[in-house]
Amino acid sequence: MNNDRPREHSDSHTQLEKVYKSEKSRFLARMRAAGRSLEDAEDLVHDVYAEAMEHLPLVASIRNLPAWINSLFTRRLIDTWRHERVRTKSGETDVAEVVLQEIISDVGLNPLDAFVRDSLMGALNDALRVLPASQRRVAEAQVFGGLTFREIAEATGESIDTLTARKRYALRNLSRALRHWIEE
Repeated sequence: MNNDRPREHSDSHTQLEKVYKSEKSRFLARMRAAGRSLEDAEDLVHDVYAEAMEHLPLVASIRNLPAWINSLFTRRLIDTWRHERVRTKSGETDVAEVVLQEIISDVGLNPLDAFVRDSLMGALNDALRVLPASQRRVAEAQVFGGLTFREIAEATGESIDTLTARKRYALRNLSRALRHWIEE
């Protein structure tokens, strides 16, 4: 009897697969006619077939497998409608993402701007920290301190040419690090 069980499951699986292939388009059309989007309809079809796979031992005893699967769809649709009705009664609404984007842009807020700015500042600070000390000092003094090469040269005693070369190397290293950050 144990040898019959794997063959029985295999036959049930094959039978279920045949029904899936032959009836999928009809079930999708039914879900679409019930007001579901294509994505929702496909999700429901896959959920129902996954549920049918859980009941694979029963499949062999079902006389009209497409009708049984159709009853699973009916039950799933009713559950979905009940869920939507409860959500509506509780005051929960679906706001389209497009509407949310319009509201955000009208107010002038963009949550991504702050996130990108914070991420960029973090990446820039990390890149500055790994620069050689001499390059970092020149870049910070000129970019953040607002000092000219002449002022930095007078303060450090180094030539302007050396300082410009260090800044050039620093900018090259920073741009490489930020390019890597953008690619991530």
